[in-house]
Amino acid sequence: MENKLYYQNQSSTRERRKLLRKQATKSEQILWQELRGKQLGIKFRRQYNIDYYIVDFYCHELRLILEIDGNIHGENKQRLKDIERQTYLEEQGYTIVRYRNEQILNELDIVLEQLWQIVHIFSSKDPT
Repeated sequence: MENKLYYQNQSSTRERRKLLRKQATKSEQILWQELRGKQLGIKFRRQYNIDYYIVDFYCHELRLILEIDGNIHGENKQRLKDIERQTYLEEQGYTIVRYRNEQILNELDIVLEQLWQIVHIFSSKDPT
């Protein structure tokens, strides 16, 4: 039987997603202000549920996930979890782009330019 992924937020994670949005880091808040309302030409969702993972930002149209990593992601245990999670999601056909908190806080213009390029490259790909 085929492993069917959930493309809609699951009601069982509603409270967790709501809490994650409420407790967003400063860098997540800043990036969200730049992504919301299709400012890059496509819709992003924040704290979105894909299968049993909750990702920071997600564009369904491009199957693009943005993850914002804080200091904890440098620790060995968390790094292993991140690798496992990323491997799983990439095997399901998602592309994951990671930024560190410091990049959002100190190099926002560069991050936005990179994202604009990524979005436009992905948008122009032939779906066949």
